[in-house]
Amino acid sequence: MSRQSFNRVLLKLSGESLAGDQGYGIDPQTINTIAREIKEVVDMGVQLALVIGGGNIFRGLAASSKGMDRSSADYMGMLATVINSLAMQDALEKQGVSTRVQSAIAMQEVAEPYIRRRAMRHLEKGRVVIFGAGTGNPYFTTDTAASLRAMEINAQVILKGTKVDGVYTADPKKDPDAVKLDSLTYIDVLKKGLQVMDATAISLCMDNNLPIIVFDLTTEGNIKKVISGEEIGTIVQGA
Repeated sequence: MSRQSFNRVLLKLSGESLAGDQGYGIDPQTINTIAREIKEVVDMGVQLALVIGGGNIFRGLAASSKGMDRSSADYMGMLATVINSLAMQDALEKQGVSTRVQSAIAMQEVAEPYIRRRAMRHLEKGRVVIFGAGTGNPYFTTDTAASLRAMEINAQVILKGTKVDGVYTADPKKDPDAVKLDSLTYIDVLKKGLQVMDATAISLCMDNNLPIIVFDLTTEGNIKKVISGEEIGTIVQGA
């Protein structure tokens, strides 16, 4: 089955993808490269929304495993995603891309509140909408936030940008026999426990038949390729 091209997409980036080679924080060169690629896609007339993780600044789950209260740790993680969202907004606007940040936690001085209809209107006007602060609830990951927002804005696909070129049978860095999979079903991902997105996010996508494409963000031009329907990365969809 050949891939289709898309005109409304949700791009999910991990916080780590903004850190570049330094491994933490925000690397200006990396974020500017991603912003340039997003501009190319927006110039093609594609409506694009973004969800960015916060793992380059603070990871709630890791902190809670060391004894911190899980809810407090998750709220801190949500605030980290807002920091990343504001950094991405700045990088995009330097490229001349009109951008809005909508936060699931109210902070009107720096971001709009998340309002679904307003988000849709921004997209229709060609603005990139960045959804910050996850779902606004602890115990939910930014993967789940990406799935939820993608469905709310009627996106055709979730694009998950990672540091590998798709989903493998095992970790390709540790296992030389790992094989890249071109396509998977949601059930495969859940049964095999593959690291695509967490189980809540996958289940949401499965219930609403929303495809996910996992691709390599670090190769320049890949965002445009995957949106144009080129068969790169791994697609997760129904049977």
